[in-house]
Amino acid sequence: RLREGAGQDDVYLDITDRLRFAILYSRPKSGSNVHYFSIDNELEYENFSEDFGPLNLAMVYRYCCKINKKLKSITMLRKKILHFTGSDQRKQANAAFLVGCYMVIYLGRTPEAAYRILIFGDKSYIPFRDAAYGKCDVPLPVSCFHAVKKAMQYGFLNFNSFNLDEYEHYEKAENGDLNWIIPDRFIAFCGPHSRARLESGYHQHSPETYIQYFKNHNVTTIIRLNKRIYDAKRFTDAGFDHHDLFFADGSTPTHAIVKRLLDICENAEGAIAVHCKAGLGRTGTLIACYIMKHYRMTAAETIAWVRICRPGLVIGPQQQFLVMKQTSLWLEGDYFHQKLKGQENGQHRAAFSKLLSGVDDISINGVENQDQQEPNPYSDDDEINGVTQGDRSRALKR
Repeated sequence: RLREGAGQDDVYLDITDRLRFAILYSRPKSGSNVHYFSIDNELEYENFSEDFGPLNLAMVYRYCCKINKKLKSITMLRKKILHFTGSDQRKQANAAFLVGCYMVIYLGRTPEAAYRILIFGDKSYIPFRDAAYGKCDVPLPVSCFHAVKKAMQYGFLNFNSFNLDEYEHYEKAENGDLNWIIPDRFIAFCGPHSRARLESGYHQHSPETYIQYFKNHNVTTIIRLNKRIYDAKRFTDAGFDHHDLFFADGSTPTHAIVKRLLDICENAEGAIAVHCKAGLGRTGTLIACYIMKHYRMTAAETIAWVRICRPGLVIGPQQQFLVMKQTSLWLEGDYFHQKLKGQENGQHRAAFSKLLSGVDDISINGVENQDQQEPNPYSDDDEINGVTQGDRSRALKR
């Protein structure tokens, strides 16, 4: 709402009786009854290309801790706490994202209610976009709040047990460049090399870099999506299952690859570590397929969650691919869980298989879901000697 004395375009939003959010086009003057603060230059997104958010899980955690500390501070008990952001539209979107996450996580607001508060007075925010170099197919608005809510429901997100130091240590390129997408179930990480070395300022890790960490965290299975750069025996000799499911950098997987990935993961006893070259596009796409099948999250919600965990996941046409796969993956998940409960019979199985075969051919927005695809502008035929999207992403990350 607009408040008396505010600038013409300033917007003040009441979150609670004490907590407020504001978009201000001039820095506010301090007052005895109001504590102003901003995170615009403190919690900043490190972009790969034209992407600018959402902020990662560590930043959401830091923000929530900051708000709780301010609200409980004895010196501020009589003050309103006002989080303000400035005129930069990208920072406005990330600031609103953090406020919305706080409302969902700590105030128990529904995603819709949190979003309604933030758009009070017809305020709008530019949508988040992917890290590709071209058109963005699936911008992410309110889906982020739905993703956070469902992550809490399914146990993906629990700040009572979240290890901030571990997250921020291992997400760095020099420390392994890995992130948990589902705790105790899925790790996304950067593809290992044949030997550990520092090349042109970039840390390349050997399989041995990860072995002890994976064993300590009950990882039993490694899935490689890029061409061979290291010998898989270095993982298998250490007791891990290792699988190769190659498809071209920046492209989308075939139905057979998705099915094989799901079969592997559904039969793995421990956690699964998935990588491609940079651990972003292909890695995020296949982990997203598992999440959509088994947790019935929408494509937009799933993309939002995996990017909150590991910024940059799911790139370019991979977004539309997940939108197209949503219905069939949901149906497969329904059947899978019904089967686990022992509720299906032979006739139901046959009918369901026929239904699935039809759904997989559905065309969404005029794009057909086919295994054979047109040449992809994001792909590269030679992943080892050529410069691929994964190479560019890793270089930008360092």
